Amino acid sequence: MNLPANERFRGFLPVVVDVESAGFDAHRHALLEIAAIVIRYADGCWQLGETHHFHVEPFAGAELDPAALAFNGIDPYQALRGALPEAEVFPTLYRSLRKAVKEAHCRRAVLVGHNAHFDLSFLHAAEKRLQLKNSPFHPFSVLDTVSLAALTLAETVLAKAVQKAGLAWDGRQAHSALYDAERTAELFCWVLNRYDRLDDGSGIGPSTSTC
Repeated sequence: MNLPANERFRGFLPVVVDVESAGFDAHRHALLEIAAIVIRYADGCWQLGETHHFHVEPFAGAELDPAALAFNGIDPYQALRGALPEAEVFPTLYRSLRKAVKEAHCRRAVLVGHNAHFDLSFLHAAEKRLQLKNSPFHPFSVLDTVSLAALTLAETVLAKAVQKAGLAWDGRQAHSALYDAERTAELFCWVLNRYDRLDDGSGIGPSTSTC
């Protein structure tokens, strides 16, 4: 589909987001890590752009589910994490993403994620705690790689979908927000570039893309 990057998603800039948390409830459980990767279109291919990554301090009164911490291997109070409070993380991240949206001549960012509404729920909860009114993200629309992987690879698990697409996967690094965001972004670009190779926008013939 040979459209300008700022028209490909109705003027939305895709940004892959992954969060690691201390549980499943975005309002009760702490957000502990967040990574965001801007998706760019360059040289005829969709590819990973600038990356933002933060370790986050648990907000005041946050609950920490031991099972969740055992799963992601995060010690929330480990000083070497270099964690920052949400009040520093989100304004910094959102300022950078708004700049990326403007530079791409887009209207807003759209969150891309694997089970994307989970990640979006943690962003919304943090915005509410911080009383942020200027999120760069669309408030409810997402692009979910679970659905894309099910369609193109007959898989819904991130690790299996990534490997089935022929991309690298290291289980030892999984469940880090940065690593999972990078693999999700690679999978998202793989799907887009694969589609663009198959279709020139008319739906009836191959494109000339070499991604």
